[in-house]
Amino acid sequence: MRILGISAYYHDSAACLLVDGEIVAAAQEERFTRKKHDSDFPSHACRYCLKEADLNVADVDVVGFYDKPLLKFERLLENYIGVAPSGLRHFLTLMPTYLRERLWMPDTIRKELDYDGEVFFGEHHESHAASAFYPSPFDEAAVLTIDGVGEWSTTTLGHGQGNQLQLLAETRYPHSLGLLYSAFTYYTGFKVNSGEYKVMGLAPYGEPKYVKTLLDHVIELREDGSFRLNMEYFNYHRGLTMTGGRFDEIFGGPPRKPESNLTQREMDLARSVQEITEMAMLRMARHAHERTGSHNLCMAGGVALNCVGNGKILREGPFEKIWIQPASGDAGGAAGVALAIWHRYFDQPRLAGSNGRDRMKGALLGPSYSDDDLEVFCQRRKAPYRRIREDELPQDVAQLLAAEKVVGWFQGRMEFGPRALGARSIIGDPRSPAMQKTMNLKIKYRESFRPFAPSVLRERVSDYFELDAASPYMLLVAPVCEDRRIPLTEEQKQLFGIEKLNIPRSDIPAVTHVDYSARVQTVEREDNPRYHDLISAFDRLEGCGVIVNTSFNVRGEPIVCTPEDAYRCFMRTEMDYLVLGTCILDKQEQPPWTEEGDWRQEFELD
Repeated sequence: MRILGISAYYHDSAACLLVDGEIVAAAQEERFTRKKHDSDFPSHACRYCLKEADLNVADVDVVGFYDKPLLKFERLLENYIGVAPSGLRHFLTLMPTYLRERLWMPDTIRKELDYDGEVFFGEHHESHAASAFYPSPFDEAAVLTIDGVGEWSTTTLGHGQGNQLQLLAETRYPHSLGLLYSAFTYYTGFKVNSGEYKVMGLAPYGEPKYVKTLLDHVIELREDGSFRLNMEYFNYHRGLTMTGGRFDEIFGGPPRKPESNLTQREMDLARSVQEITEMAMLRMARHAHERTGSHNLCMAGGVALNCVGNGKILREGPFEKIWIQPASGDAGGAAGVALAIWHRYFDQPRLAGSNGRDRMKGALLGPSYSDDDLEVFCQRRKAPYRRIREDELPQDVAQLLAAEKVVGWFQGRMEFGPRALGARSIIGDPRSPAMQKTMNLKIKYRESFRPFAPSVLRERVSDYFELDAASPYMLLVAPVCEDRRIPLTEEQKQLFGIEKLNIPRSDIPAVTHVDYSARVQTVEREDNPRYHDLISAFDRLEGCGVIVNTSFNVRGEPIVCTPEDAYRCFMRTEMDYLVLGTCILDKQEQPPWTEEGDWRQEFELD
């Protein structure tokens, strides 16, 4: 049984192929088109998934779409009627697309894929819940899905057992924790559905001075985690912006203009909405435990990418274990709908992951290139390189990291989801006090305040962080161990806002945020042998079982997919070395970079 799951037309379109219940391939469309958060029909991603399994579209038994366009259309119509005439401009902007394309989704799918088989539709949050529970290592679990909005639901509580998954409760639009966070993303001058990570990273620089204002005026948050928003302060339900004039009044002025200087107000706003979000997530988790009696929790939806909130649930919540879908946003809906069709519609049994392991294969589900392919690429690119034996690779690259070189690391299958996990990563030495600034300003070309994540050997995670659990998908934030912290001086304690940035806070300063936290990725050899071997070699060489890991891209671009994408990013930035499989490229040896030609078409996509 071959099931192709698709998500599209909101943000982060993706495809996922299931063969007899096993996830064989999954990828986001943006990686192929190079258009960040591409929402168009994922034709390239579908083509890749079929190619990975050596299938044609005629071999597909069922195509599943991750939500129900008719229900979403119903919600939009009811919303516009409810706020008329103020929503007219928004209505006229969106309705032509629905009437022309999205209401005819079966026809669109058949036309785009040249497919004449069955097309099934799952509900948006059902797809999220399925993506969270079915690949998890648990036979039974509570399930929370939290995002902006699907058809009507914005938050759901469910319970999964075996191949059964039941949604027990929901919160409905316009009341949405995800849209509240996005409203603050917009208000602090970042891009909605893209800049939420920036708000989370900015929060520790601020003080929670607006929490009381939020609770008094904007959100009614109950003990069970349910909530209602005061819609007088928002504009997303009736206009083309997230917030309105009343929001400006209680938070001290108009939204920050994008790219303008960040002020203490934005930092305090970020901290305040982050605290409200954590408070809501923790209350939801406690209620889910009370309602289901489960010791396990699974999570998905865009808000489940809030790794600070996830870490708080793990540390302070009632669950013994939690598992979060690595592609928790809309991309993961493609996997969820395929899994829901297999287990719920076809009633196929489910085998939870063996030995406590999940079934996402380390999220390494995208395209790969052999070492020989990568050497051919270098030769055709006329890019000087040296190829070494596989057993020499970890030690050689570890020596580069020890010399404080910044290395582009391109290995194996590309990651599915928003995080680079050691296949398409930029890596460095976490002990370097200058590494965070260097990577942000000279490599990533992004805001200097944004933290970097540590990749740490699973067997050594407790030596560095207050965490004794696997975090393979970089979705848990944990404190750095007390004995590794550097106490602040009295003078440093008086600093505010961005002044806190360049103070080393531990013996791994490049991955220690200003609040002594880190977004941890644990690495096991079973998931990613080369990456584990590299960190192990660095540990043997330097006595440090941690390296810096950030996604292999620059600001405004998706994570690299192909060797040409990687080489282009390498040459456009101040990276020192590029490692393509077992080929090592030194920046100083490369010919001058020009933007001419399209090697992707000639080599990668033939």
